[in-house]
Amino acid sequence: MKTILLSIVILFASLSVVLAHGGKKHKRDSVKTADSIAMAQQHIAGDTVHHHDEGMTHDEKKITADLADFPTLHPLIVHFAIVLIIVAAAMQLLNLYFMKKEISWIITAILFAGVLAAWFASKNFHPHTHGLTEHAKQVLAQHDRWADWTVNSGIVALILQLLNLFLFKNMRWAAAIIAMVLAVSAYSVARAGHYGAQLVHIEGIGPQGKYLEMEHEH
Repeated sequence: MKTILLSIVILFASLSVVLAHGGKKHKRDSVKTADSIAMAQQHIAGDTVHHHDEGMTHDEKKITADLADFPTLHPLIVHFAIVLIIVAAAMQLLNLYFMKKEISWIITAILFAGVLAAWFASKNFHPHTHGLTEHAKQVLAQHDRWADWTVNSGIVALILQLLNLFLFKNMRWAAAIIAMVLAVSAYSVARAGHYGAQLVHIEGIGPQGKYLEMEHEH
């Protein structure tokens, strides 16, 4: 009998300890759960505001930007120079075989447009920079150097092409000289484009107007 009573007392004592411990643990878990819920609600609310702001920003942006939205028009013009001068050089080399006057006139028109685009890109619409590192300044100097070679050799090739059409009547030896000068111009514009790409994609100059003076007239 005494053994039974002692067992009952020990059982109730154990239950009391377990229940007391369980109650405290439940209270702490409740506090943690409440804090977790509050943090989750704040996170969801923050994400909602963040996504809302992003949505508003994207909605307000125009799909097709106006010319005035660009920090500089240089990249919009210079690509015409790159393509047209290289195409003119390739066509001139090809025309050394055919020696067609009609093709020579087409080359003249393409070269004129390419040289004009190169001139505007390197002179009128050359972006002014500020705050460049010394390394970026050296890259920019190389870019400008090859841009000058492009314009100067392109002008020489254009003059020689006109002389060949009107004075030499599309002679093969004159066309060969023009082809060599155009090859120099094509190589120069390719090198200028290489340094231009390096300035943008490696040095970070130009995107969103970074390191540029926001003056379109330059």
